[in-house]
Amino acid sequence: MPEQPAAGMRTISYAEAVREALIESGKKDANVIFFAEGIQDPAAVFGTTRGLAEACGSNRVIEMPVSENGLTGVAVGAALLGKRPVISFHRVEFALLALDQILNNAGKAHYISGGRHKVPLVIRMVVGRGWGQGPEHSQSLEALFAMMPGVKTVMPAFPADAKGLIAGAIADDNPVMVIEHRWCHYATGHVPEGYYSLTLDGPQVVEAGGDVTIVTTSYMTLEALRASKVLRAIGVNAEIIDLRVLRPLNMQPILASLAKTGRLVTVDTGWRTLGMGAEIVACAATEGFGLLKAPPQRLGMPDHPTPSSRGMVPGVYPDAIRIVRTVAGMLGLSADRLAAAEEQLAQERGDLPVDVPDPFFKGPF
Repeated sequence: MPEQPAAGMRTISYAEAVREALIESGKKDANVIFFAEGIQDPAAVFGTTRGLAEACGSNRVIEMPVSENGLTGVAVGAALLGKRPVISFHRVEFALLALDQILNNAGKAHYISGGRHKVPLVIRMVVGRGWGQGPEHSQSLEALFAMMPGVKTVMPAFPADAKGLIAGAIADDNPVMVIEHRWCHYATGHVPEGYYSLTLDGPQVVEAGGDVTIVTTSYMTLEALRASKVLRAIGVNAEIIDLRVLRPLNMQPILASLAKTGRLVTVDTGWRTLGMGAEIVACAATEGFGLLKAPPQRLGMPDHPTPSSRGMVPGVYPDAIRIVRTVAGMLGLSADRLAAAEEQLAQERGDLPVDVPDPFFKGPF
């Protein structure tokens, strides 16, 4: 039976939850302003900015020229003067043209001013894959932003978290990068009505277990939950931790889980090398080495650009089957048990193309 929503909750999509966070934050605080290239376009940044002008006033919803460095500089200046700008980039790659503004100006203003200046700036960036977008529009660059002190980075996986964390980011006095996976936009879940915000305080256990700890980011949390379902069917209980906040990185929930399981698997939306998983494994080894019963394992994208051709995509992205295989190898599961789990996952996916969102994550989560 589907889970029934609690009072004041309904089932909506991640994209709609993002839209509600923007609108309700704008209604709550008149200093919140919105920038984007194409913010008034009918596509409305994957539907997430639709209705902003009607709800918050057209003078606060600003169409910007195709000049990412320039528009981000305007937003940094506005933030320094007391506004709370929210920039929405259709692709994470667009933000690459504004790295100086983000990392040097926004990220360092509080420090170099001795704490006198605040930069309450939110930059939304969409990552993900599919539809032949290829090397320049299928990247997941969260580690690039998370490595910089002074810039907070969040990656919500579920609709309720998307609404709460984005509202929390807008209310925060620091620059916050909000990274949304386009496949998560399709996910549905129970989301409270009205304004609410979540503190940017880090990981959350989304499924309890005692055999292995699986730490994930963004869309990979949904794949990990799918893997967990078939693992349980063959007698393996995985604990799934959704990282949610990449900077500041809070390792305590992960270490607490390792104290139970002794085994760690990380699953990145981005590259395996130098990704968030690499940092988590390093922290686990230095802060919790005595808890480990087996070498940690990292899953992520291989060290080459993403191909455009659908025929070359299989094997590029981690998925539930690769998660199951990794856990099976770590636990020494028999070939028969592994084959049963893989067969179930293959049947669920069917013949759906590898670069098309799978309807399995229609929630509610």
